[in-house]
Amino acid sequence: MTETDTIRLDKWLWHARFFKSRGLAAGLVKSGRCRVDGTPVSKPSRTIAPGVVLTFPKEDEVRVVKVLGCGVRRGPAPEAQALYEDLTPPCEPKINPIEQRVGGRPTKKDRREMDQLRGQR
Repeated sequence: MTETDTIRLDKWLWHARFFKSRGLAAGLVKSGRCRVDGTPVSKPSRTIAPGVVLTFPKEDEVRVVKVLGCGVRRGPAPEAQALYEDLTPPCEPKINPIEQRVGGRPTKKDRREMDQLRGQR
């Protein structure tokens, strides 16, 4: 591999548009919550190359991505998406808390439906 085939981990995360700033990407790596090929990493200066698998938390899910390229700049989104392959397993759809509501006070709509079932009105 030549020197151009590798890039700093924090810089790659920023180039791939997972974080708005390089400082945020470096902060995540420093916290030790980022893994490169399953090994925890705590240095933002860790170099990565195409073919490695990164695992890191992003918002409320854990992202798993395979690095396909290093990139030269932080370009537009389509250019950034070409730098990786997303291996994150699909997450379960979130259930609306109102739909899973059990008990409690009925809403006006609920009361109308109950009245209709009882034959009132």
